[in-house]
Amino acid sequence: MVISRGGIAASDQVIASQAAAEILARGGSAADAAIAENAAMGVLEPMMNGMGGDLFAIEYNAKTGKLTGLNSSGWAPEKLTLEVMKKKGFKQVPMRGIYSVTVPGAVAGWAALHERFGRLPWKDLFQPAIYFARHGFPVTQFVAAYWADQAKALKDGTNTGVYLPGGKVPKVGQIFKNPAYARALELIADQGPEAFYRGPIAKAILRTSNRLGGVMSAADLADFKPEWVTPISTTYRGWTVYELPPNGQGMAALEMLNIMERFPLAKDGFLSADSFHVKMAAQQLAYADLLRYIGDPRFVKVPVKGIISKAYAAKRASLISPDKASCHVMPGDPVPFAGDTSYMNVVDSDGNIVSLIQSLYNEFGSAVVVPEYGFALQDRGALFNLDPASPDVIAPHKRPFHTIIPGYMQKGPLHVGFGIMGGLNQPQAHAQFVSNVVDFGMDLQGALEAPRFRNTAVDGCDFFIEDRVPEAVREKLTKMGYVLHVRGAFASSIMGGGHAVMYDSATGMKYAASSPRKDGAAIPEPEPIFGGSRKK
Repeated sequence: MVISRGGIAASDQVIASQAAAEILARGGSAADAAIAENAAMGVLEPMMNGMGGDLFAIEYNAKTGKLTGLNSSGWAPEKLTLEVMKKKGFKQVPMRGIYSVTVPGAVAGWAALHERFGRLPWKDLFQPAIYFARHGFPVTQFVAAYWADQAKALKDGTNTGVYLPGGKVPKVGQIFKNPAYARALELIADQGPEAFYRGPIAKAILRTSNRLGGVMSAADLADFKPEWVTPISTTYRGWTVYELPPNGQGMAALEMLNIMERFPLAKDGFLSADSFHVKMAAQQLAYADLLRYIGDPRFVKVPVKGIISKAYAAKRASLISPDKASCHVMPGDPVPFAGDTSYMNVVDSDGNIVSLIQSLYNEFGSAVVVPEYGFALQDRGALFNLDPASPDVIAPHKRPFHTIIPGYMQKGPLHVGFGIMGGLNQPQAHAQFVSNVVDFGMDLQGALEAPRFRNTAVDGCDFFIEDRVPEAVREKLTKMGYVLHVRGAFASSIMGGGHAVMYDSATGMKYAASSPRKDGAAIPEPEPIFGGSRKK
């Protein structure tokens, strides 16, 4: 772990973490540093995130002890209706192209975080990202690999010149510049979110949409607002674990933990077949509920309270056989139990924490690039469906099911912001991370590095599992009925990288960790070793 008296920032790219650490050293809050880090990541990992995507965050305030959630996920255009999609001949929402695009929420999310929790001037937060975009940066190893995987999608997409300089994917160590993106960042730095939602960037988005036959309007952009939300939570063996409510999938992580709590995982041991069996079975049960009930709570009633209740978990846990996998799990009925929803993080020197996640969904999102400003638009609309009976059916100004979720947990003086990437991997990875800390006593770094599993889809007994799980354990799981697809150590694209920060309010010490499944690191704010003091 990285341990410091000052603040620490963690992300998938070392220089983004470094930029955020510099913001902390200038007296910036955790929110300021997270915004600067996220803006830089949009330059450094353009296939993963950027101003064309959405954002979710949890902020812990060390002074008040209050936890605040932010849902800045965009909605479908007003004219993108079920009828329009069917008239155009779609059987499902496409994964790429203009009809997968929803309104980007990231810039509005940055503005909301800064207005409530920022300290430094707004303009200052974008200077690192502007610098990297204008002067370039050396492409790192994981980024180059992801980029190469998307070469065909980029060539089949629009305006590929931005991300295929000279018609080719950048190689490891090659300097990549994006001056068009620098111009967009400068506009946002100078004019605020108005530039993106009503100003020149909005106009460029609409020109791109209109040219490709899209239906997004000026009002779709101008009327969008992020939503402040109350995190949902459960307890797990003395810890309280928080996620955000729907339209995200955080409730599945909490349901998993409630089910897992009913079994003696610590007694079974981390590298035991019995422990893996319980966690895998809990994942199957929770995801069956997730996909049955998830939707935008402004349009459908999601039985969150029932899904994360202990009583419901007891009923679901009773379905787990002690020695046999169940390969076709059905959703339960949580209603009777209801009384009535790229990751990066920062801890500042005061102990405030921001747990933030932001994404384009698929690599390079929709593969639709806004050429004047050098960024890709997300394809979050692909997570809608065209089934009128589904809670996630497409509808005007509805938000789609979202995979990206920030996490937070606390016990006594210990406050932990954490997150792990990878689409539907995230709730199951969150639950495994929490179990690693709570059940098996791992520190943050160990909990992120520990071998994990991931369901290959959402149903059935096929699981990816890392080869660091002993062969004897894998053999026992196979005999139970699991179909295991073994992958190499730190299988990043499958298991997902992640980061964690912790504030110990009893000692004032800060801790952080970064997963080896990505190129990044946790970087502390510089100590004033040449004199002076940290700015406040």
